[in-house]
Amino acid sequence: MPMEAIVAVYSDWGIGSNGSQPVVLKADRAHFRELTMGAAVIVGRRTLEDFPGGKPLKGRHNIVVSRQSLEIEGAELVHSTQEALEAAARQQRCLVIGGESVYRQFMPWVDTVHVTKIDLAPRSDSYFPNLDADERWQRQEEESWQEEDGLRYCFVTYKRIK
Repeated sequence: MPMEAIVAVYSDWGIGSNGSQPVVLKADRAHFRELTMGAAVIVGRRTLEDFPGGKPLKGRHNIVVSRQSLEIEGAELVHSTQEALEAAARQQRCLVIGGESVYRQFMPWVDTVHVTKIDLAPRSDSYFPNLDADERWQRQEEESWQEEDGLRYCFVTYKRIK
């Protein structure tokens, strides 16, 4: 099953600090909601804790990857990459939504990445692989740069080269 990922990155491909996103854009949140609504999402437990109220995303099938035995209302808990892949295969569409270790774990199965590039480099302690520097990936679509609250951003879709 083709799998996708969606991520907001800073100019150094940083994605966050201390388990949170230092910069959040309304346009990025809307773009994320539009692309993930109705789909399955694979998310790590720590990233889930950073969601509003620490709750699974409404309108999506949340597959939460954790080594812990937890009860997460509104989510399917899995304990391994293989379990997550099996859960994802039962869905029509699945996007990996983070954090860093979950992205790295699932990148071998991802063939499309939706990137919001934010023209800023706040201090990050977690990163997404730099697809611009990886010859296995190419830009498929790129929207023009826009601005929100003085910050420049653009949406770019990358496809894995077969």
